[in-house]
Amino acid sequence: MSILRRFLAPPNYLLLPCLGIDVSDTSLKYVEFSSRGSSLKLEKYGDLDVPEGIMHQGEILDTEGLAKVMNEVRESTGVSLVRMALPEEKAYLFETTVEYDTPYKEIRGNLEFHLEENIPIPLEEALFDYQIMDAEKEGEPMKVAVSAYTRKTVMKYYEVAKMVGMHPLSFEVEAQAIARAVLDPEDQGTHLVLDFGKSRTGIGIVHKGSLLYTSTIEIGGRELSIALRRQLGDKEESDLTEIKNTLGLVRTFEDATAYDAMITTMSAIKDEVSTRMQYWNSRINIKDSKDQQIKSIILCGGSCNLKGLPDYLSQTLGVDVVRGNVWRNAFDLNDYIPPIDKKHSYGYATAIGLAMANFKTYD
Repeated sequence: MSILRRFLAPPNYLLLPCLGIDVSDTSLKYVEFSSRGSSLKLEKYGDLDVPEGIMHQGEILDTEGLAKVMNEVRESTGVSLVRMALPEEKAYLFETTVEYDTPYKEIRGNLEFHLEENIPIPLEEALFDYQIMDAEKEGEPMKVAVSAYTRKTVMKYYEVAKMVGMHPLSFEVEAQAIARAVLDPEDQGTHLVLDFGKSRTGIGIVHKGSLLYTSTIEIGGRELSIALRRQLGDKEESDLTEIKNTLGLVRTFEDATAYDAMITTMSAIKDEVSTRMQYWNSRINIKDSKDQQIKSIILCGGSCNLKGLPDYLSQTLGVDVVRGNVWRNAFDLNDYIPPIDKKHSYGYATAIGLAMANFKTYD
């Protein structure tokens, strides 16, 4: 976000319609908000299948195939402005400092000197953005969170959008968009955002609203379905989803079949999350340890409806775990009920966060 936009942002009612678009290996989700007084209203949303072979671990393998999916969105919504998520798998993140009195126009140039020592790509091949974190005391160096991608990665997403007449206003790491949706903007703590999707599980660690760490586990809800089929036989995906959401990780005396089928896969995911948490804790400076210790885990993603998941992770990882309220910063559910039900809303967290960036109230 430029300093000019921050102070001279147009009123919400003057903003043109803009979609937040989240593309994964298996689906494309989009969201558009309109202004509703001091809050927002959900205007458009959708979830389209992405055929196999078009995407792999966030990389676009078939630009024309993805363009066909994007064109469906363009034709059904009539909206041409978009904000798009970029895959966590391709992101490079680091934290650095700049002097307290550095003019804003000089910060980007100063950060370029830190790029090559922090990311494994040449400066000329990198595109980056940054977010300033508050200095602890006036006069002390300001902490800056930097996210970078190869130019090639960003341009592939840009070119697909342009192929169908869409105009990207911004690109953002998935976990940062999720944080905008599910975390209190005033929260100064550290939280782990866990995006439990169909084909993978994304991890983002957010401190004072800034994304400082991201990682991906190549296990998701699909692996739980595979485990259930081994135990229960060949069932429809809808039937397996019902089993996950009604029985899940709750082991009962009468029937422990679902639990026994899924616990090995969930244990593998838990172990991977634990490893990332241990890594994060090992790099914390002693003076920052209290502020930077992970306070909670926020769950989202289409597979986070698994019954018993928050309790299982909380008990095994030793930290509070909750499913995120993806609407918390868009509107009050006591005043407005969106047309997406709660269990499906978790899968829209990234698209919601992207769409919210179009409104100055939530910058």
